[in-house]
Amino acid sequence: MASSELPSSVAEANYHFKTFHFLETQRPWLDLYGVRLRPVPHFGSLSSRRDVDPALIHRCLPDELLFEVFARLTPYSLGRAACVCRKWRYTIRNPVFWRNACLKTWLLSGPVENFRIVQSQYDGSWRKMWLLRPRLRTDGIYVSRNTYIRAGVAEWKVTNPVHLVCYFRYIRFFPSGRFLYKNSSQKVKEVARFMNFRASKVDCVFSGRYTLVENQVEAALLYPGLRPTVLRIRLRLRGTTAGANNRLDLLSLVTSGIDDSEADDHDENMLGVVEGWQDDETHNPDVPAISHRRGLSPFVFVPFEEVETSVLNLPVDKMDYFVPG
Repeated sequence: MASSELPSSVAEANYHFKTFHFLETQRPWLDLYGVRLRPVPHFGSLSSRRDVDPALIHRCLPDELLFEVFARLTPYSLGRAACVCRKWRYTIRNPVFWRNACLKTWLLSGPVENFRIVQSQYDGSWRKMWLLRPRLRTDGIYVSRNTYIRAGVAEWKVTNPVHLVCYFRYIRFFPSGRFLYKNSSQKVKEVARFMNFRASKVDCVFSGRYTLVENQVEAALLYPGLRPTVLRIRLRLRGTTAGANNRLDLLSLVTSGIDDSEADDHDENMLGVVEGWQDDETHNPDVPAISHRRGLSPFVFVPFEEVETSVLNLPVDKMDYFVPG
């Protein structure tokens, strides 16, 4: 009886040995140091066997503390951390991280609506929803670079000189539905420190409200003064790669007059006042409605960590090649 069971046990052991070598990634350079890596089970794996990771950081840092570290990172930092090693990649696939990111990003939709959308459109995957659903990025500034030629004054010359004038439009969005807008000739590294709600009117930073439906953005803000003027902006959100959301096409830019009573009553929510207005509609005869056709270059997203090194900081004579894409 023992002799009949021996071949089957040997065959089974041989099968498991071959399977182990098939699943394990061979790293000959690590064998020189007597170190062998074992496969790390991904998040949600049915394997109950706990693999020992020989990396020093994983031996000293418990999984609970690693989870707490990842929970405090931004979604884009999580994406970079996932490229470090397999264990970090599988840990970051935990849906808790992406659920918190989605609920914070689409704060205006509410938790109930977000749970309905993730179940009906993204197969219950919060990470898939984060990558595929259009969203306005709040970790930086959208910048639109515009140029025009201005004729100069000729003095004792045959030809008239011309000047290339460059100016920028800056927009910073917040998850609460508010945004900041600034129109300036200053570079992005100089403007970034003013794009917050603590900035004064002297810095020419104005706040307004926006809505995002699919990839369409509607925004409005109030220019204060002797004759209050409302600025209405329509944008289309897109990305150069999946999930980037780093471009905004400026579809229309309209300035209109507004009644003084409307400006006083709805100073912080001009979007609700101008809802349903036509492009040529104005509520102040002294301020006609103007649909601007110049300065409609696409907005390019610049993260806060790149404002100092962005190509948009270069002088005009070195920016002839710049194409937003």
